[in-house]
Amino acid sequence: MFHPDPIIIAGAGPCGSTLALYLARQDIPVLLLERCPALPRDLRASTFHPPTLEMLDDLGVAQAMIDKGLIVDRYQYRDRRSGEVAEFDMNVIADETAFPFRLQLEQYEMTHLVNAELQRLDHAQVCFEHEVTGAAQDADGVTVHINTPDGPMTRHTPFLVGADGAGSRVRKAAGIGFGGFTYDEKFLVVSTAFAFENVFDNLSFVNYVADPDEWCVILRTEKLWRVLFPVFPKTPEDETRVLSDEYIQARLRHLHDRGEPYDIRHRTLYNVHQRVSDTYVNGRITLAGDACHINNPLGGMGMNGGIHDAHNLGGKLVDVWHRGRDHAEAFGQYDRQRRDLAVQFVQTHTINNKKLMESTDPDVQTKRQRMLMDTAADPAKAKAFVQERAMIDCLRDSLAVA
Repeated sequence: MFHPDPIIIAGAGPCGSTLALYLARQDIPVLLLERCPALPRDLRASTFHPPTLEMLDDLGVAQAMIDKGLIVDRYQYRDRRSGEVAEFDMNVIADETAFPFRLQLEQYEMTHLVNAELQRLDHAQVCFEHEVTGAAQDADGVTVHINTPDGPMTRHTPFLVGADGAGSRVRKAAGIGFGGFTYDEKFLVVSTAFAFENVFDNLSFVNYVADPDEWCVILRTEKLWRVLFPVFPKTPEDETRVLSDEYIQARLRHLHDRGEPYDIRHRTLYNVHQRVSDTYVNGRITLAGDACHINNPLGGMGMNGGIHDAHNLGGKLVDVWHRGRDHAEAFGQYDRQRRDLAVQFVQTHTINNKKLMESTDPDVQTKRQRMLMDTAADPAKAKAFVQERAMIDCLRDSLAVA
């Protein structure tokens, strides 16, 4: 029997879906609301780090993801000027995790697998074309305002979770600020079926490439190669230009001139932000995922961080629902563990990742590549480097926060 007042989660992306599955598997009634008519199948995030796979394994979906995805157990920092390659083997952390690799899998594959599990569970209900537009709370719960295909409605819930993205209506309804900044540059992401592994020697499936004129990221998903370029459009006309076939073909030719046009399967222009909400909690309303933190995508920490939020918050909600823990105490710990991490590690780390890649000064490039080569060659340093970038250390540190 479905509880009349389930926990309501706004947003059925990776974060919201993970939290819904976590709660439903613990026999906690949950209502997952998604404003879109169906789960999107567009190309977004595609990297799952080891701790994320451990969490999803606990929920019973990791193996199905691995079966669909591409296991990447090494990644490279390449300097095109010198030809040097610093390679990091993730097997050095095999004693730290059951998943010593990155899984490359389109985000939508994960959300569809999780949604299929939710459909089987009595305690879960998923409603599409349902958008949370506002909320008002009192001592007993939250009244949630929802736009539906049949018109506006309200539902009562003991707890509302906003996992509804960077433009979160839940965050705004809770009056929570979203401080930070947006870079002037944007990221152009292009997907192609061209086999880059056939033209770059010993190419990994994840590569950070420094170049005398520009930098880029080349990575493989289970279906296509994806290339990320920084671009600086200043007007809508500029944005149209950088998304044109002519511009994209020129950028790809600079990477490798294949003598004929590339087969472009997908192109997207992303704004690049670094923002963290002022708090993750206001009373009975909590935030998770992009609703409370967004960062540049270098290192693949955005989606992963959102799934980590969901796993952490899920544990707190289980304590509240089944064990009688005070929700203010539990949510306060969630905020301390997850927000401090977002500020101290994810934001700092992704900003530093970007700085590491973007300089075209030859001296800076040489020093950067030498540091990476030296780190990769030293077993202890290499393990520390890989473990940090796999988000293992930061997650352990956050869980130690009382």
